[in-house]
Amino acid sequence: MLSFGVVAQASSTVFVSTPAFLIPLLHTERGLSLGEAGLLASAPTLGLVITLIGWGALSDRIGERRVIASGLAITALAAFAAMFVSDYIGLGALFLIGGMASASPNAASGRVVIGWFPKERRGLAMGIRQMCQPLGVAVAALTIPQLAASGGIALALVVPAVLCAVSAVLCAIGIVDPPRPPRRAADGDGAHPLAVWRPYRETSLLWRIHGVSMLLVVPQFTLSTFGLVWLVTQLQFSSLAAGIVIGASQFAGAIGRIGVGVLSDRVGSHLRPLRWVSLAAVAVMLLMAAAASLGMVWAAVILIVAAIVTVADNGLAYTSVAEIAGPFWSGRALGAQNTGQFLAASVVGPAVGGLITLIGYPFAFAAVALCPAIAVPLVPHDKELAVVTH
Repeated sequence: MLSFGVVAQASSTVFVSTPAFLIPLLHTERGLSLGEAGLLASAPTLGLVITLIGWGALSDRIGERRVIASGLAITALAAFAAMFVSDYIGLGALFLIGGMASASPNAASGRVVIGWFPKERRGLAMGIRQMCQPLGVAVAALTIPQLAASGGIALALVVPAVLCAVSAVLCAIGIVDPPRPPRRAADGDGAHPLAVWRPYRETSLLWRIHGVSMLLVVPQFTLSTFGLVWLVTQLQFSSLAAGIVIGASQFAGAIGRIGVGVLSDRVGSHLRPLRWVSLAAVAVMLLMAAAASLGMVWAAVILIVAAIVTVADNGLAYTSVAEIAGPFWSGRALGAQNTGQFLAASVVGPAVGGLITLIGYPFAFAAVALCPAIAVPLVPHDKELAVVTH
């Protein structure tokens, strides 16, 4: 089930990432401005944000297998159709539709993993599952630019189309929905206690974890968005050397997600490591500010360490949300979790970019450190979970 969840999420990520790697072709050869090409590239992400909660609610109702398989199938169809579209409005519409469908694994594959792993092993399992997003981006980065350069947009779209189609079939055949309690009580008299649990009304825990995750997205996307240009323009790294550093930081961050998942299993808590990661994020962003100010020769090492720390929270928060929400609400709660993160990420580019322009990299990195600092007291304590009866 973990393998199917990773394959599903990675395949949908390839589709969502593909338009961004078409920007050089669209801009230099097709004559689109960077703004127009960027708008086209953002269509799948916009579609994904629109439907995350809806797919989560559907998985709560009909189960994970049908949601994941149908969403991937629609994504594959959108990719295949886009291969035969010549106008950019039609292409953008299909990217939007495919993005809307590609949200299904985001909302449901985590439920599959959590449902089939016991609590003491979920940290490791979710750490592995959270690797699928950088894995999907890596697949797109290695294939899409080369195929687009040799055969245009149609050839490049073969990759996400085939991957999503194959994944849809595999998931339809192989995924088994994890067991969940019946909606009716065992004696048939009234609803099951967990079916009437309303986590957003009865506790503030989910709201707080959503807020923490949105705050921790800011340093994560600050580094992924501006790390390369900082190394090149401020520290005089060559484009090749800077690319290697960014690539190494992404790979290290993916491995770090597994490591922090194992740590959470060892300490028997996802929330304590989440607080530790928040504190560490404050420290690494202040180190980034110092490196930017002093022009440290080992700035690349600091950037890699910072990348590991700032992505380590994802699996911890994701697992905590699912456990608190319970089996009848986890789909919607996980959809809300991802929606908040994507919305926060969409603000980072213009906001931090403007901040860098206004006050420079050192002070901008230091200002970003305020976000994880605010997140630290918001992280719930383990004793607060006593209100969650399930």
